[in-house]
Amino acid sequence: MYYPFSWFRSTVRLLLFLVAFAIGGWLINDMVFAVAFGAVILLLFNYWHLYKLNRWLWHSRKMSPPTVRGVWEHIYEGIYYLQRRNRNKRKELGELVKRFREGSEALPDAAVVVDSKACILWCNRLARLELGLKWPKDAGRRLDNLIRHPEFIQYFHAGNYKYPIEVPSPTNANKTFEYRIMPYGEEHLLLIARDITRVSQLEAMRKDFVANVSHELRTPLTVINGYLEIMPKSDDANPFMKKAMHEMETQTHRMQNLIEDLLVLSRIEASSERVYENVVNIGSMLALIEREAQALNKEKQHTIKFHIEDDLFVYGVETELRSACSNLVFNAVHYTPPGGEINVYWSRQSAGAQFSVIDNGDGIEPTHLNRLTERFYRVDKARSRKTGGSGLGLSIVKHVLSHHNSSLDISSEIGKGSHFSFVLDNELIADQS
Repeated sequence: MYYPFSWFRSTVRLLLFLVAFAIGGWLINDMVFAVAFGAVILLLFNYWHLYKLNRWLWHSRKMSPPTVRGVWEHIYEGIYYLQRRNRNKRKELGELVKRFREGSEALPDAAVVVDSKACILWCNRLARLELGLKWPKDAGRRLDNLIRHPEFIQYFHAGNYKYPIEVPSPTNANKTFEYRIMPYGEEHLLLIARDITRVSQLEAMRKDFVANVSHELRTPLTVINGYLEIMPKSDDANPFMKKAMHEMETQTHRMQNLIEDLLVLSRIEASSERVYENVVNIGSMLALIEREAQALNKEKQHTIKFHIEDDLFVYGVETELRSACSNLVFNAVHYTPPGGEINVYWSRQSAGAQFSVIDNGDGIEPTHLNRLTERFYRVDKARSRKTGGSGLGLSIVKHVLSHHNSSLDISSEIGKGSHFSFVLDNELIADQS
């Protein structure tokens, strides 16, 4: 029967045991021999229990400990308690692992767990179907030896998993997978592979549609605009016809601008030109944009100031950077109320080369800021139609900056103006020394 352990009780028992032998030795006039004999018996007793403990731990199939008394009862009960607790823990962990595997099998994506040496630790059913993995045959094998696409291997060993990568399926060339790697735990990696074939096809169809439609609309609009230009105009013409002609010319011009923006956007999306191939003289480019902005500014009479570091050159695609910078400047000219002030900056900062356009216009409500770079999104549709805006300018800027590993930063305050800026990384700054 188990009872709480007491050092006092155990010490008293030991002393009483030795005292009993000492009394016996006193009676036979040899106390030392008697106490030594008692100590030997006690030693043999403990060795016997050690033997029983070893057999119980390593050879016995019984889970419950042998029935003993004294100190050894506490030892047996303590070991039994630890065993029982470990069994419960293993059972709980087993249930947890089972639930995890059941949940991972229900995932709509292929999942693979690898260690720091890229060896496969586990994979779900979709990984076996879509990636061609064999389980448990491939357990311990290197993942980069099984998925051998060059882009995937480069992405896997680069160690920068901030963005996913899209590569063809290793088992079906007609499928496209998006691979995303997430580090977790102690040097473990979780690979998620998602089938984006349908999304890729739709995106390609959209790009082709926009490009083809833009090209097809360009010719008839040019013809219509040509006939409108050669039609006779006289001051004594019918006022209705005069207004109709003016409106047709305005809308035709607007349609042409829209098509041109769509074509520019399509070219940027389909561009494979590498950023590091050419050095761009941003200062010279901005000088041309300044002259165009001043010509556009004749009606509104803004104060436009350019603050340019002429010796700051960058690597990039000149046509794309020109589209981005000109869209930001021209937007400020179009949407700033007459007589406003616009400042354009191009300078070197600690983070890289920064381009900024600051105006003192009406400002933009915070609810609109996150959607400004969406295609055809307009804060004020009526004003956009009046100014001839296509709703694609900031979308073009977004795609250009994405191609140059940058992003558009927008801040605005109602009644005080807006601030549009982007920063090109220091790695893109060209040394002209």
